[in-house]
Amino acid sequence: MDCRHFTAALVAWIKEQVHGAGAQGVTFGLSGGVDSAVVAGLARQAFPDTALGVIMPCHSDPRDVRDAHAVAKAFGLPTCTVVLDRLYDMFLGSLDEGAGFVPSGSTRARRDLAAVNLKPRLRMVALYYIANRKNYLVLGPSNRSELAVGYFTKYGDGGADLLPLAGLVKRDVWRLASFLGVPAEVIDRPPSAGLWMGQTDEQEMGLTYQELDHFLLTGEEGENAAQLQNMMAASQHKRVMPPAPPLTSEDLDPPTEKCGEGVD
Repeated sequence: MDCRHFTAALVAWIKEQVHGAGAQGVTFGLSGGVDSAVVAGLARQAFPDTALGVIMPCHSDPRDVRDAHAVAKAFGLPTCTVVLDRLYDMFLGSLDEGAGFVPSGSTRARRDLAAVNLKPRLRMVALYYIANRKNYLVLGPSNRSELAVGYFTKYGDGGADLLPLAGLVKRDVWRLASFLGVPAEVIDRPPSAGLWMGQTDEQEMGLTYQELDHFLLTGEEGENAAQLQNMMAASQHKRVMPPAPPLTSEDLDPPTEKCGEGVD
């Protein structure tokens, strides 16, 4: 299937899912990265009048906002901006104080995983507030490569109603980006989750997207096979519902006595 037919199929799928849910449009985070840019292009085609990109800087690289606006301009996409800097600082400070942790501080917080994961989780909350107010569904940016190894924040950027790119490895996200007309500066920029200044996906994962894509598409076990298998196993909890015990109400004796009586 060529890019034109593939794009048409994805757009049709998004429309079908949104209409099936009784929703009126879609919203999504517009980060300035290539994944969110492709989602923006698909969303604009699916819902020309009811697609909204939300730009949510949170102590972000200023280039993120510039690139997000460049994507919006390229697609004629309506946007809104929700600045999360102050909310993030207040929330992080309250958490550290309430839980008795040593304050993260601006320097440590940039690389502290627990602290930086608050950013995508705050963005998820903002998106769902907007989606609920407008009766939209939330589109997520995660692609097949990132989903496979768990390179996303649980209940953060992983929190979405639809994942249009879930079947595409990163190589093909770039390919679709070129077809859709995503600005070259966005396509050529090293992929980054924007968690801290200078952070890149490949540096944090410890492998390249080329290596990851090759493994997923061929199953060939190269020198990174063990690392990939470990990453996939360790992140399995992100891709499934929380575990539940195999016990149900039917396993509980009829309520002939108060629960707890006779229990040591």
